[in-house]
Amino acid sequence: MTSQETARVTWPQDAVATRILVADDEPGIRAFIGRALAAAGYTADFAATGAEALQRALAGHYDLVILDLVMPDMAGQVVLERLLATDPEQAVLVLSCLADVASKVNCLERGAQDYLTKPFSLAELLARVSRPRGVAGDSGHDRAGEIVRTGRLTLDVGRLVADIGAGPVPLTRLEFLLLRELAEHAGQSVPKGQLLATVWGYDFDPGSNVVDVCVRRLRSKLGFGLIKTVRGEGYQLADH
Repeated sequence: MTSQETARVTWPQDAVATRILVADDEPGIRAFIGRALAAAGYTADFAATGAEALQRALAGHYDLVILDLVMPDMAGQVVLERLLATDPEQAVLVLSCLADVASKVNCLERGAQDYLTKPFSLAELLARVSRPRGVAGDSGHDRAGEIVRTGRLTLDVGRLVADIGAGPVPLTRLEFLLLRELAEHAGQSVPKGQLLATVWGYDFDPGSNVVDVCVRRLRSKLGFGLIKTVRGEGYQLADH
């Protein structure tokens, strides 16, 4: 990560995020990310501790919070949980040196929208930041009251719940969007790349396993037979 790399990066003119909070206890990381955001015309605030990050995030509106996990006073996981408990709509990108699957799954299950490990490529970070909420603009408000049905599966768009005949099960926004995409292509295999583009807003594969993690969470909530893995292709809603 160098200043030369920063200079080569161009930012999409239609990027979603405009105000970003960078929470990291490493001054060098804060400065590096801050320079890149400033060069792109974005407003960035900074926090060096978990408590400061939580206070700033709850006191103001941020389009995105970039959150480190290893903080000197409060674990990033705690910050994430408390922040989303108060503001479930807040987009959070976890940026951490913890690369184990358990840490990633834990943060995604707590509601983080993405997870990127250190050391990171600036180009990948900026690509993820530029569309931090994927298709979150389609939050369901414009489709409130819509019900999607396929087989035994019923999706309530306004309430973000799924029902396969055993009662409504609340889902996170990303879980719901992924399941709805599969439901709208019932009987077909949906490639992971298409799910990344539709749900997370990526038009490329960032080498992330967020799709697989989200599918695992859906299976644990709604049954392991709900979603089939189509080897070499993607995922498909099982026939019921």
